[in-house]
Amino acid sequence: MQELWGRARPADRVARAMRAVPRARFLPASLRHRAGEDAPLPIGEGQTNSQPTTVENMLRLLDVREGHRVLDLGAGSGWTTALLAHLVGPTGTVLGLERQESLLGPARAALAETVPEGRARIRTARRGVLGAPEDAPFDRILVSAGAEQLPPALPAQLGEGGILVIPVAQQLRRIARRGDALEETVHGAYLFVPLIEDRP
Repeated sequence: MQELWGRARPADRVARAMRAVPRARFLPASLRHRAGEDAPLPIGEGQTNSQPTTVENMLRLLDVREGHRVLDLGAGSGWTTALLAHLVGPTGTVLGLERQESLLGPARAALAETVPEGRARIRTARRGVLGAPEDAPFDRILVSAGAEQLPPALPAQLGEGGILVIPVAQQLRRIARRGDALEETVHGAYLFVPLIEDRP
C-alpha cells in the first residue's frame, strides 16, 4: 500500500480527517504522548489502535462520501469511527461495533468529545451475528480485524455500489458490490488482530 500513502495530498478529504480527529484522545492516557508514532498502540483486551498509515490507506480504499451510511466493524478505541464520521459529514451516519465491553466506555467518551451528536455511535457487537444485518444496507463497511477468509455475511450487508475493506489472510481486500457480482482487488500485506466470529 505504499503507493497510496505516497500519493497522499495535504488537502484531500482523508488527510483533512486525519488532522481533524486527534488520535491522542482515543488512546489510554499513559500512551497519548506516543500518538504521533506511525505504529499500532495497545488499548487493552489484546486490541490496538491501528497504525496511522494503515488507517489512512484503508480509508482511501473505502472512498467514503458525504451522506454515506457506514459500518465500522471492530471499532476498538473509536478512532476509526470518528474519522469515518468526519468523512460522512452532517448527512451521513456511522455505526461502530465492538465486542470487548471494557473498550466501549472510553471509546464512546472520546467519540462524544470529537464528533457532532447523532452522526456516529458505538454499540456492543451481538454474539453470533457478524456485522449489523438489521441495519443494512450500508454504503461502506470497514473491518479493522483480520479474517482467515472473506465472511459472506459482510458483502451481503452492502448496498448497490457499496464497498467493503477488510484484511483477509493478511492481505488487504477491497470488495465492491455491482448488482449480484462482487469485484475484489488486493492491496498489500498487513497484520491485524484476528476477527472473532462468535457462534450463536
